[in-house]
Amino acid sequence: MFEYLSHWIVQVFVVVFITLLGAFIQKIVMNRIHNRLLKTNNFWDNVLVDSIQAPLHGFIWLIGIAFAAQIVQAETDAAIFSMIEPLRYIGVISLFTWFLIRFVKRAETNLLEKNKKFDKTTADAISKILRASILITSTLVTLQTLGVSVSGILAFGGIGGIAIGFAAKDLLANFFGGFMLYMDRPFSVGDWIRSPDRQIEGTVEHIGWRLTRIRTFDKRPLYVPNSLFATISIENPSRMTNRRIRETIGVRYDDVDQVAPILEGVREMLKAHPEIDTTKTLMVHLDQFGPSSLDFFIYTFTKTTVWTRFHEIKEDVLLKIHQIIASHGAEVAFPTTTLNFPDNEVDETTLADLKRDLGHESPSNSKI
Repeated sequence: MFEYLSHWIVQVFVVVFITLLGAFIQKIVMNRIHNRLLKTNNFWDNVLVDSIQAPLHGFIWLIGIAFAAQIVQAETDAAIFSMIEPLRYIGVISLFTWFLIRFVKRAETNLLEKNKKFDKTTADAISKILRASILITSTLVTLQTLGVSVSGILAFGGIGGIAIGFAAKDLLANFFGGFMLYMDRPFSVGDWIRSPDRQIEGTVEHIGWRLTRIRTFDKRPLYVPNSLFATISIENPSRMTNRRIRETIGVRYDDVDQVAPILEGVREMLKAHPEIDTTKTLMVHLDQFGPSSLDFFIYTFTKTTVWTRFHEIKEDVLLKIHQIIASHGAEVAFPTTTLNFPDNEVDETTLADLKRDLGHESPSNSKI
């Protein structure tokens, strides 16, 4: 009896030992192959080897343990070992599913690292769709392996889908809203967006199937349901081609003779400025006779769309305009008040009192 018992125990030990040895050899071989493939320019072979290592290791152990369990079943005839066959099939399907999901995920990561111009949102959408398809397919195959009627489940799903649709209409609306975001792509991860309809403004961090996470400029996370984007207007400043400078500047009425040369000087300055896009609209014109100034406007576009750099350029342009005005002996206007009195109707004392009162009561300079 002892010899009979030790006979199949030895068999199980040998199978487990061979499995352990095979897993060890597989790990060494795959590591060497992976290190060699890292030196090549083709990243698909790296993705394949990196994705298959762990599932292949699990497959070797699955086969070894299943074979050892069959030896034990043949010797003991225990009822529990009758589940070996379906569990092995399920294990193989699970490992193959694991390999495919790893392959898709690593392909997405490597593709974005190798090709910086590839759209991250598109890659994420394709990856999610592929992984969802793999999981659904593997689940159906597993159920079929266990003897469950897949056609019955699909038929039940068609009937139950109506009830689920009514119960989870908001969830489905967000799901299809996320799908439309991936299809239309009004914005991508990393874009700065804002909505004139709602108080939504910030940088897109993540586009999920239900929610989109936006990081506001005060660094707070804002979670927006995807269905909302179907009903509001979205502005995407990140896709601007240029930034606009539009300013109105006034000069004194005393400098009316210098307005024309000032405008010409500003035009020449803008045309020669290295950060101004002269292929776009560029206008410098007298706009109106203001209450206390001759107002002219500048309308032009910068080459950059970077917000911080834009303000540096705008600051430089405005300072140069002030220099041009000063170089013509003119001054930038500020609010003034002019009072005209008929001759001999105001004595010197009254005039001094008026000047003093205006100086104390009015924050702006007054001219009498």
